[in-house]
Amino acid sequence: MRRPSAGCAHAGALCRASPGGILAQAGGRRIVFPESAELCENRLSFPRQDHTPVRMERIAHRDGPRAGFRILPAAASAARKGLAVLVVCVSGYALLPRTELYPPEFRFSRALEDRDGRLLHLALTPDGKYRRCTPLAEISPALIEATLTLEDRHFYGHPGVNPLSLLRAAWGAVSGSAKGGGSTITMQLARLRHGLRTRTPWGKAWQIVRAVQMERHHSKDEILEAYLNQAPYGGNVEGAGAAALLWCGKTARELTLREAVTLAVLPQSPTTRRPRMSGENASLAAAQHRLWERLRVERGLPADPLDAVFTLWQARPAPREAPHLARRLFTLHEAHDRAASGAPVRCTLSVEKQRGVERALQDYVERKREVGITNACALLVHAPSREVLAYAGSSRFLDPSIQGQVDGVTARRSPGSALKPFIYALALQEGLIHPRTLLRDGRTAFGAYNPENFDRNFAGPISARDALFHSRNIPAVALAQKLAPPGLYGFLKAAGVALPRPAGHYGLALPLGGGEVSMEELAELYSLLADDGRARRLSLQPGGDLEHQSRPLITAEARHLTRMMLSAREADPAMDDPSVMWKTGTSHGFRDAWAAGIRGDYVLVVWIGNFNGKANPAFIARECAAPLLFEVFRHLRLPARADPPPPGVARVELCAVSGQLPVPHCRHRARGGFIPGVSPITPCAIHREVLVDAASGLRVARDDGSRGLRREGFEFWPPDLLEMFRQAGVPRRTPPPLEFDSDSLAAADIAAPPKILSPRAALVYTLRASDPARQTIPLRADTAPGVARVFWFAGPRFLGASDPATPLLWSASPGRWQVHVLDDHGRGAAVEARVEMVP
Repeated sequence: MRRPSAGCAHAGALCRASPGGILAQAGGRRIVFPESAELCENRLSFPRQDHTPVRMERIAHRDGPRAGFRILPAAASAARKGLAVLVVCVSGYALLPRTELYPPEFRFSRALEDRDGRLLHLALTPDGKYRRCTPLAEISPALIEATLTLEDRHFYGHPGVNPLSLLRAAWGAVSGSAKGGGSTITMQLARLRHGLRTRTPWGKAWQIVRAVQMERHHSKDEILEAYLNQAPYGGNVEGAGAAALLWCGKTARELTLREAVTLAVLPQSPTTRRPRMSGENASLAAAQHRLWERLRVERGLPADPLDAVFTLWQARPAPREAPHLARRLFTLHEAHDRAASGAPVRCTLSVEKQRGVERALQDYVERKREVGITNACALLVHAPSREVLAYAGSSRFLDPSIQGQVDGVTARRSPGSALKPFIYALALQEGLIHPRTLLRDGRTAFGAYNPENFDRNFAGPISARDALFHSRNIPAVALAQKLAPPGLYGFLKAAGVALPRPAGHYGLALPLGGGEVSMEELAELYSLLADDGRARRLSLQPGGDLEHQSRPLITAEARHLTRMMLSAREADPAMDDPSVMWKTGTSHGFRDAWAAGIRGDYVLVVWIGNFNGKANPAFIARECAAPLLFEVFRHLRLPARADPPPPGVARVELCAVSGQLPVPHCRHRARGGFIPGVSPITPCAIHREVLVDAASGLRVARDDGSRGLRREGFEFWPPDLLEMFRQAGVPRRTPPPLEFDSDSLAAADIAAPPKILSPRAALVYTLRASDPARQTIPLRADTAPGVARVFWFAGPRFLGASDPATPLLWSASPGRWQVHVLDDHGRGAAVEARVEMVP
């Protein structure tokens, strides 16, 4: 044996030839080199530079304490490789990047819940699926137990992969008796999450890696929750929440054990086991029975043939209440949505009230279809909170013939007369009227504007209460003209109504529907009237905008009196409900029929019409919208409440004819409310007692004792009001003519001078030379009862004479004029008028 030189590859080793090659021994080791190595001068030479030993043995030291042992060369190589693999695996596991449990493009169905968390609307996802985000805590323990029993009973005990299950599946695949793929729930989630094809070895390997990756960064509960939210449950239903809702009609929390068993078997074969419309699905029934038996045995339950009976038919339709509001809120929240958050949108609606309103609209439209009524909308509001409780943008959302997907709640339409209550409320507040003030309903020109009543007739003198309830146009326009600036326009702007043009554009047509409003804005106005008088936006979601003005736009006294004026009794029994304060509005051309009502704390607004603007003579609000309003109120059975007058309202006995404080000659009286210090209330000047000559029937001034006289009561109306009564065909008890003698003339009560109504002082009248219709000024005066003729003068020039009810047209010249009027008893008045002429 020779020792290699210092330059040898194994210096210090003793070398000798051996049958298997050249043996080198050193440090307790024997190294055998190939025979190709040459031994010369105590050095090894490798012609092919191949000096890798063929084997290495450890030599036991005979004289040392260390016991020697031998390692076969193949085992040593495997050990090194195993160690390397272990190091790589541990390092790889530690370096596995985080992976999300949901695909990037994954979306839950948008869900709309009512104020109490009950589902109103569930929408399809962009890929046409129904998925409802359901936390694990809200899933029935029975479904979790059934799923783990069937899919992965050792789920909480493995790191994402169950080696025994994989080996069993591999042996089954080789032997041809495979009954499953050996996948854990984590592996199944990895397949769903990454869209893996796991029927190939490479796909299965990736599935295992992805499963381990999920387990590295997520808890078991997170993984199980993600699986139960993504598992297929037949058709386009995915996730336990959607499956419980659409297959069983309940939430996942409410599932019974039997229902849980049924749902748990669906993900294994969602297409084959999908419940059928009719008949029994044998594959589903068999899977249900097998899982039930396993659970029954594990739970120790007694056997019962009926326990295996599970029946699921066609999926229930997804809830689709309030589709217009759902679309509106989903669009509003779209920018804040998250791919897998699935958080439902909570709104202020009540599911019972929403369904009640939708059902009432559909039933009513179906009954009225023969007269061309095919569409309707409704909005129900809780006035104190301004929260919307029911929102129906059309009668049938999916009906293209009525453009059902148009949202009638936000569409802007002419309100007709629906704004009139606010004219009267402002007039009450400003002291222009009280509910029984007499107003003039006769032919009246407001400059170039000549409004007419809906029925083309005139009621003559009419109380403010009746004028509002019967929606007379002339009194409303006259009151709107008398309101202090900014009038109705300013009130609507302050209340949040979007009027895009200046006040002059609308003029006096605004009270009759000359501007457009939305149903939402109209509900806000009536909520203001029903509640505190402050302008506040409606709230569609809990915790909405509660900001409001610091002061009411309408005082409590004016609001109360206006509500009382809207609660008059109706001849139609179907609408005779004094607890409802209501008003209708019909737009010009019979295109829109509105009705708005207040009952207790609730405000309801309904609309009937066509979204394309097509007119229909049946669209008369009092005949079609008002019955719908009362029908919805009856259907909902909303509680009414008392409406006591506020401290600032007094109730007194009034003359039922004049609306003023009664005098002894007022035979008919009624109680009415007014605002002390604000309302214009005086003793009645209409009813008077006079002396009548029994022989001639003429009125005399005083009793001289020489003839038979009797005392009688009569009504002394101003000539213009008397003419209105005559035009309306309403007879009045007027006094007989006055006996013509000096004593009678001196003593008769005709001392009140006339009051010039037109022209008005401080106004500039502009006449247009090119327009004959605008070259005259009407001369009108209010006179005392008994006056038959009035005489007009411009300076010293006599203009003409007329009866008090008929205006005299004056063709004025430019300049300043002193206009005088004299009645036939010599009483007079004067006013200065300024006239300008333009081309």
